[in-house]
Amino acid sequence: MNLTAVASIYKFEMARTFRSIFQSVISPVVSTSLYFVVFGAAIGSRIDTVEGIQYGAFIVPGLMMLQMLMQSVTNAALGIYFPKFIGTIYEVQSAPVSVIEIVMGYVGAAATKSMMIGLIILATASLFVDLQIQHPLAMLAFMVLTCISFALFGFIIGIWAGNFEQLNLIPMLVITPLVFLGGAFYSISMLPEAWQTIALFNPVVYLVSGFRWSFFSMSDVSVGLSLLAIAGFLILCLAVITWIFKTGWKLRS
Repeated sequence: MNLTAVASIYKFEMARTFRSIFQSVISPVVSTSLYFVVFGAAIGSRIDTVEGIQYGAFIVPGLMMLQMLMQSVTNAALGIYFPKFIGTIYEVQSAPVSVIEIVMGYVGAAATKSMMIGLIILATASLFVDLQIQHPLAMLAFMVLTCISFALFGFIIGIWAGNFEQLNLIPMLVITPLVFLGGAFYSISMLPEAWQTIALFNPVVYLVSGFRWSFFSMSDVSVGLSLLAIAGFLILCLAVITWIFKTGWKLRS
């Protein structure tokens, strides 16, 4: 294992975060505050509790999940897209660095950024509502697994994308709607029975549900299913990335 190469890629990617501190850190904090103003004040004044939990606190895991998914995908996609776009990816491929070391560097940095954003949002949310995390270790485990899984997914998108429009296509048109429809701001038990069944086909439901359990010990689906869904998605992304580097798809053209 060439840890020096992994560390070099990781440090280079992390440096981009501090060069664009407003976009990377301040922007998610501002948007989270706006969510609390809109959802917490406007809707929260009409919905007192959900499943016995104050509505303002209930939406915190959903807000964190929304930002972590978006940040994981976007940061990883940008991280690998720019070397591919300007041609430096060939230098990385020709260097004595294995596929796993390349992925660890780029994906590790993207996941770290997303974890940072998630924790900053958690700290921001605690200014608005009283939060008591009942399973802090489980919360951290869900955060790590989710950020790594979707950073891997973003890595795939960055390799697939042929332009900046495609780079933003899936995060904006697929992931964001899935999060909003995945119980981020409500419990799927509030939906009609037919829609509850349909919602179970949304993979984000399992992520949000498991993450919410770590806060409040309540979930729409079992925690075991949530972990199984995250693990399955992570393995699938690893398999796709392995295939990409073996075949050179979108990397040798």
